[in-house]
This record gives sequence, structure tokens and C-alpha cells, in this order.
Amino acid sequence: MEKLILLEYSLYTEHIQPNLVSSSQSHRDRIYIIRDIIMKLVEYGQLNQTALVSFCGLNLKKHRSIFDKMELNGLIIRTEKSLGKRTVTVYSATQKGLEFCRTIIEPYESLFPRSIDINGS
Repeated sequence: MEKLILLEYSLYTEHIQPNLVSSSQSHRDRIYIIRDIIMKLVEYGQLNQTALVSFCGLNLKKHRSIFDKMELNGLIIRTEKSLGKRTVTVYSATQKGLEFCRTIIEPYESLFPRSIDINGS
């Protein structure tokens, strides 16, 4: 009975917050990470690096290469701003990034939607 309640809660929270990775789901496809980054930047306009990584549920050490490749391909813009002695990295989405979401990622997601994997396979 307790496992059933935990499973129902897990399914409920994943349904409400589909972009977040739960502890039972440790992997998110790269294409969905890219979509999440662009959509957060569109939602907020621009975000500093710490906020963007946090909102998308990423680890900067693990996922820095994704940010670098997105910037290299013109999907996002990285700007360095000096605040006194500190330098803050701010990201914003580009029109190319938004078009990439509309023309590539959204059709992909409609064909292969994010699924709830109960068995971990």
C-alpha cells in the first residue's frame, strides 16, 4: 500500500512539473535540456548563470558543454557584466534559438513525448 501511495505521488508530481527531473529519473535527453534552457530564457528574458542552471535543474560542471555549444550555434547569447569586483554571466535566448525550438524540438517532442518511466528502463 505504501509503495502504491509513493508511486501515485511520484506520478502526480511528474505530471504537474514535467520539466523537473525527479530522483527516480536521473537522465534527461540533451534535446529536452536544450528546450528547457531556451524556454526559461524566453520566459524570463534573461537570466544569470546561477539562476538559469537552478531553474533548469542542471549541474554547471556536467552541462557547461551544452551551454557552450548552444552559444557557438547562436541559440543563446552569453554576456559578461562587471559588478564591482565580480563578473556576472547573463544568458538570453536568440531568435534563432526560438525558431530552433519551434521547428525542430517541438515536432520532435510531439513524436517522442517525455514519458514517465515507472520501471526505470
